[in-house]
Amino acid sequence: MSVLMIEAFYGGSHKQLLDLLQEEIEGCAVFTLAAKKWHWRARTAALYFMETVPPSDNYRVLFTSSVLNLAELVALRPDLAKLKKVLYFHENQLVYPVRKSQERDFQYGYNQVISCLVADMVVFNSEFNMESFLTSIGSFMKLIPDHRPKELEQLIRPKCQVLYFPIRFPDVTRFLPAHKTRHSQQATGLQGDETAKGPFVLRNSEEGDGLMEERLSSLEPGYVEKQLVRKHDRLLIQAEPLTEPNCIKQTEDPIAYHEERDKEHMAFNPCSMMGGNLEGKSNVAAEDKPLHIVWPHRWEHDKDPEVFFKTLLKLKEKGLSFQVSVLGETFNEVPDIFAKARRELGSSVSHWGYQARKDNYLKVLCMADIVISTARHEFFGVAMLEAVHCGCYPLCPKALVYPEIFPAEYLYSTPEQLLKRLQNFCKQPDLVRKKVIKVDTARFSWLALRGKFRSLLTAEAREDL
Repeated sequence: MSVLMIEAFYGGSHKQLLDLLQEEIEGCAVFTLAAKKWHWRARTAALYFMETVPPSDNYRVLFTSSVLNLAELVALRPDLAKLKKVLYFHENQLVYPVRKSQERDFQYGYNQVISCLVADMVVFNSEFNMESFLTSIGSFMKLIPDHRPKELEQLIRPKCQVLYFPIRFPDVTRFLPAHKTRHSQQATGLQGDETAKGPFVLRNSEEGDGLMEERLSSLEPGYVEKQLVRKHDRLLIQAEPLTEPNCIKQTEDPIAYHEERDKEHMAFNPCSMMGGNLEGKSNVAAEDKPLHIVWPHRWEHDKDPEVFFKTLLKLKEKGLSFQVSVLGETFNEVPDIFAKARRELGSSVSHWGYQARKDNYLKVLCMADIVISTARHEFFGVAMLEAVHCGCYPLCPKALVYPEIFPAEYLYSTPEQLLKRLQNFCKQPDLVRKKVIKVDTARFSWLALRGKFRSLLTAEAREDL
């Protein structure tokens, strides 16, 4: 029990990382708070963990995310101050978008800055996350009316490093439609520096000849990530278990979450890639199906669903055919655009709502052609990489973390550019289905990153421990 792991917001990517580290790193003691009331977690979690975490002489490393006010915790618990303190940033509050500038609460960013000052190591999930945080400290501190601190960036930067969020990519070959299976076979047979197992190409990897071995071993047959479903913590629209990859059930009235959040959903037979029942028609050629678009993000304003749905409705106005699956978690406040878009998109909707079972989620991704992000905030983007792993062609803003991860051909600069590209793909879906996706996902796999995480979470006992 040498690693003390504390997570004040145990949900989403925070939960995913902690679960992975707990499984893979020996000697962990884990303490968490449920993923709700984020602002209160940031304000008061240190006091909770002061009371909850028992003293132990065995702790050597403290690992926590930046939601926790680390400075408060180590002040309240001096025994923890002596540990190697590792602070992991999934996001940062200095540049996190708010709907109105006056809504930004200084306290949350301030908490993260002083947490960095007391941490021994500060780790970010992307270069964009790190640089946007460090370079914003000076201007952020100017909000203080007087006696402003100086040179905080210079104090913090030497402690910082980038360590990408590790993803344990599952084996999805059993879910892939025929055309993606063909891509997988073609990509496996490629020569030179482009080799892969899956409907995408790994390229320019530092692992060189060991890349294929790493990629194959990272696929875990039958792996299903466990999902905790808390009906009272978040509002979930759940799909029933899938019986066939080509027969997906969806909720009858997805809008009902506003009124009956704890009521079981009602389902109808929706094997409707084209608005009709495709039962018994699983052999329909891919080129005869409309373009299938997936949006697998949280239902919140920072993901800019307004731009996404406006783009889809413009496609509909032009008489273009497509199917859309809107996945992702919902929380207490769901933007009104979702209910409106669900009504206006009508039969174009293939799946709507959170998929509680990971296999169901992966099946939808494998059936989709394109995955889209319209985010105004993204510091890494697990959902986009999972979709690419399932053979989806990515379209992302040319901003935020995306240029760090995706080649230029997958980036768009304006909503108009996104619309134009989707128009072309709607008219000729086979264009996108024939493309082999050139995204190096291997560098984000757990097997590629596990050595660095294990080094991060090991520490020699100090003399004063």
